Amino acid sequence: MAPARREFPKNFRPLQIYEQVSEKIRAEIRAGRFMPDARLPSERELASLFGVGRPAVREAIGALQNEGLVITRRNSGTYVSTGAPEVLASEPETDEAHSSVLQADYSPSATLDVRLILEPAIARRAAAHKKRDKLAEHYLAQMETLTDVADPEERALWNNSDRLFHHQLAVMTGDALLARLAEEIAETMDQSLWKRLKDDGIYDPARIRLYVAEHRLIYEAIVTGDADAAAFYVEQHIHRVQRDITPN
Repeated sequence: MAPARREFPKNFRPLQIYEQVSEKIRAEIRAGRFMPDARLPSERELASLFGVGRPAVREAIGALQNEGLVITRRNSGTYVSTGAPEVLASEPETDEAHSSVLQADYSPSATLDVRLILEPAIARRAAAHKKRDKLAEHYLAQMETLTDVADPEERALWNNSDRLFHHQLAVMTGDALLARLAEEIAETMDQSLWKRLKDDGIYDPARIRLYVAEHRLIYEAIVTGDADAAAFYVEQHIHRVQRDITPN
């Protein structure tokens, strides 16, 4: 008799790399090899241990922070939370097949790779119209009001204005499909892991002002019809975000 085939849910998906890393760290905590209040190995050491890049480790740690399993202390490292065993004990039992169908954040590093392909083309297409846009200017103005990067409300306003500004650039192309693709990316940038890594990586007021200036350069190049400059500024901006939130 042929062995019974294992049935998987129709919405089964493989775990992303950062999810696999977070599962390995969770297993180490559950097994007691990473004890409460203990400092985790560095991102570089974890990357070597698991055979992945540092961006995947950074994303995994961000996901574990969101779950309350680890905490990161600036200039000190990442530590297992005191209550991590209780958090794990309260979780429902799931096997890998079931856990992998849960909705998860898209990998920020993968999102940035896609943005690097798509957004310079969007900037070029928008520049062909050479038109100002009230909504894009509204989001720019909101970003320019940020004065206290440590204030959660101001950070939330920044994150929202930032992602909607980039989406509005696609709307300015007049292409409904590009706008829809940009909407998907904007929704990804509203997920908890993206917010966590962005908040952790962009905490310096001077860096925020630099980001605002970069957004202004992108917008002005578009509305003056300088397609090459608009695409260049977008590429440079995304590369900077990559360095800030998903370092190699």
